[in-house]
Amino acid sequence: MTPTLYQTLLGAAFFRLPDGLRALHGVHGTARYAGEVTVVRGTGLLARLCARLAGMPRAMTGAPITVDFARGPKGEVWSRVFGSPPKASRLRSRLSQRDGQLRERIGPVHFRFLLHTWDGTIFWNVAGARLFGMLPLPVALFRDIRCSEREVDGRYTFEIEAALPLAGPVVRYHGWLLPASADAA
Repeated sequence: MTPTLYQTLLGAAFFRLPDGLRALHGVHGTARYAGEVTVVRGTGLLARLCARLAGMPRAMTGAPITVDFARGPKGEVWSRVFGSPPKASRLRSRLSQRDGQLRERIGPVHFRFLLHTWDGTIFWNVAGARLFGMLPLPVALFRDIRCSEREVDGRYTFEIEAALPLAGPVVRYHGWLLPASADAA
């Protein structure tokens, strides 16, 4: 069977991850996970504009989240639905890999991440970015973007935090996911 995106990027380290991380990132085809999320948005004008352009979700606390993963030969598509009703806020990103880096497109920005693991946690570090896939952006602009994934109490948990120079904090969201039951899918 062809390795998944994370298996390819992390190599042997993938198989040392906790069960929940391996399960989520080891599925072939499609999967649905559901859980809870808290989103804190930046309050400055520039922060709000950046979050809007990137399609970031609105502020919410303890809200439902559903993530549909579709994996294929060219990568993965993550479709996140934050809050309720189901169309409250959507974030769709395409992930692929090249040159050992995770590529993610969010809104008009195409990011390159280096992934590494430590003590059962996956960390994403920004290695580069392009606006509209063409205009290179200085990586220093994104030094305050932090992403991590881990397992806590048997649940897949995530934390994403983004701040930009001049804009300050743009968005921070964290929460947990579990495989959705067959009747919820």
